[in-house]
Amino acid sequence: MKKYRNMRIVPLCLMILMLSCYACASAAGDKAKDAPPEAAEKKTEAASAEKQKAGEKDPAALVNGTGISRAELDKEYNRLTQRFQQQGKMIGEDQKEEFRKNVLDNLINRELLFQEGEKKGITADEKAVDARFAELKQQMPDEASFEKMLTQMGVSEADIRNEIERGMVIQDFIDQNLTAGIKISDAEIKEFYDANPDYFKKPEQVKASHILIKADSVKDDETAKKEARSKIREVQEKLKKGEDFAELAKSHSQCPSASKGGDLGYFGKGRMVKPFEEAAFTLKPGETSDIVVTQFGYHLIRVTEKKEASVVPLEEAKNKIAEHLKKQKSIETVNQYIEKLKSAAKIETFL
Repeated sequence: MKKYRNMRIVPLCLMILMLSCYACASAAGDKAKDAPPEAAEKKTEAASAEKQKAGEKDPAALVNGTGISRAELDKEYNRLTQRFQQQGKMIGEDQKEEFRKNVLDNLINRELLFQEGEKKGITADEKAVDARFAELKQQMPDEASFEKMLTQMGVSEADIRNEIERGMVIQDFIDQNLTAGIKISDAEIKEFYDANPDYFKKPEQVKASHILIKADSVKDDETAKKEARSKIREVQEKLKKGEDFAELAKSHSQCPSASKGGDLGYFGKGRMVKPFEEAAFTLKPGETSDIVVTQFGYHLIRVTEKKEASVVPLEEAKNKIAEHLKKQKSIETVNQYIEKLKSAAKIETFL
């Protein structure tokens, strides 16, 4: 499927991105409740009040009187900058000012949607927030790692919980009021399928197993390589005498796949190193290669099945196409709604 474009005015994607900075992107998908326990309602109100108080002290923007603080903008700018750097994307000096404006614009979009959710009386279920917060912590090796992550991100546990709550309120508002009625017709699915044939091509694949005796082509000396060649030849002789490939892989292979009898599953071209790939795609099902040399060592490869290149039929692709098109329509619907909110809102920025 096509990847969505940048997130300058894509609040659904932005919301998921922001929450994923806390390793809990799926929090956005949880349903908030229209009539949660009173404690949860008070907690959300308190969090909103605290946020507004902080924003009014040194605002980067005021959205219908609610402040977005410079500190909040700085944190979000730094988080997203770090995230892009981790993905190998750099923001040039000449782009930083525009990027900062875009970050603020997205924070304004979220605030507008959150305010609409509050008007509808939507609040986040406290147990759902607790569950998402616990899920986040479980993704870290230990408490120290979790604390280190918070420090690096420049946030507190309260900040994270507040973002989870706000994300749930926003998503529930979107689900109930903006995207619930979006339907994708069979005609639209067929049109997309016909217009994007390359998306549905399945390349040739093989299912193979291997036995590896390691020998680093760069680091190992000739003595180590000689020992490895001797070992793989011994295994090869056992295969020729009729011993079982999977059992030999379990007892001799030095690849993690040994526990599965050397099974590597299905793979297409471009997935394996060139000498391995060339040997695997040359073999017929049931055939075993001669010794194959790669930078990892010495391999014996057995192909068990082959799948010829094909095209995914429409019926098989139908659900994924519908999901893709619904996401596109949802993004467009939310963006249009945000523009309406902006035209009616009082928004002041102080960059």
